[in-house]
Amino acid sequence: QLNLVESGGGLVQPGGSLRLSCEATGDLFAVYTMSWHRQGFGKERELVARITTSSVTNYSDAVKGRFTITRDNAKKTVWLQMDSLTPEDTAVYYCHADYLPSPDGYKYWGQGTQVTVSS
Repeated sequence: QLNLVESGGGLVQPGGSLRLSCEATGDLFAVYTMSWHRQGFGKERELVARITTSSVTNYSDAVKGRFTITRDNAKKTVWLQMDSLTPEDTAVYYCHADYLPSPDGYKYWGQGTQVTVSS
């Protein structure tokens, strides 16, 4: 079981950068696939970036080339570096942990952190 806490959100100007952090407490962090999702106002939650237990990464087309996801299993932390931000990136960003071999359990969400991109 993991508890996830996001931080690093805030207000940033278009073209700026933010770095989100997701700190986990609990055991066996290294066996979880970690990901970042976001939900804009009136929109469905969407996958932004994913990093597997083998550190293979995937990104949505909307953020590819601008965002970078990384993890440090010793620190039990995953980051999302966001560059060249646009107003379309405004959303609540959520950290997610998924133990893939158990589809009915071992899935955890953080509370989310607000990112607002505005001039």
